[in-house]
Amino acid sequence: MAVFTDFLAQKFRTLAPDLRGYGRSRTRQPFEMGDHLGDLEALLDDQGIERCLVLGWSLGGILALELALKQPQRVSGLILVATAARPQGSHPPITWQDNAYTAIASLINRVAPGWRWNIDTLGRRSLYRHLIQRHTADTYRRLAWEAFPAYLQTSRVAQGALSRALQTGYNRLASLATLDIPCLVLCGDCDRHITAAASQETAQNLSHSTLRCYPHTAHLFPWEIPHQVQQDIDHWLAQHPEVSRAKEVHQH
Repeated sequence: MAVFTDFLAQKFRTLAPDLRGYGRSRTRQPFEMGDHLGDLEALLDDQGIERCLVLGWSLGGILALELALKQPQRVSGLILVATAARPQGSHPPITWQDNAYTAIASLINRVAPGWRWNIDTLGRRSLYRHLIQRHTADTYRRLAWEAFPAYLQTSRVAQGALSRALQTGYNRLASLATLDIPCLVLCGDCDRHITAAASQETAQNLSHSTLRCYPHTAHLFPWEIPHQVQQDIDHWLAQHPEVSRAKEVHQH
């Protein structure tokens, strides 16, 4: 979340917790997706936070929506990044070649982040082609420094919880009308994991939403065009000062 916290922390207190089973939030005990929500509520209680702006990226955006729906008095606004209330994907089947190219490209990129030969020879042929559209050196450095370690730190129990949740389906569109708070919805038009159409559908069902869809970007668009995304968030915050009046920004 450094792409967000590095600039938001200049104005706000920011919290960027690792979800259960991810990063440093280690566990070997099986759990369900709803446990993430309980953890976030407990974090707010522990920090004495009564009301805050919540930013969520991908799965984090779904949890941000759930937190706002469950405890609307605690959420002043939402920034939803590459996510949806009814997530739909368009990712093609994964082949063994995809996995092989991704593994080799990731290892080389970890040793030599942003090396153009690796990007053009292996990266563009790997699964990264569905995560990003702009194969820049800066984006690959983010992949090396942030995505690769995060992948290695994701536990099997976390993967299992997510897999079970995906099998049951998820659709909260009908509940969005109850949210009477400003919402900023950001998406990449080439996102294959959660399509831009799904994010746009979410924005259309929110009463007070602002939508930005970035051309020629995918699921990791905050790493592809960080300055544009940060500028748009700053502009939205300036238009909606009430969402940050409590001086708290909670991210996951």
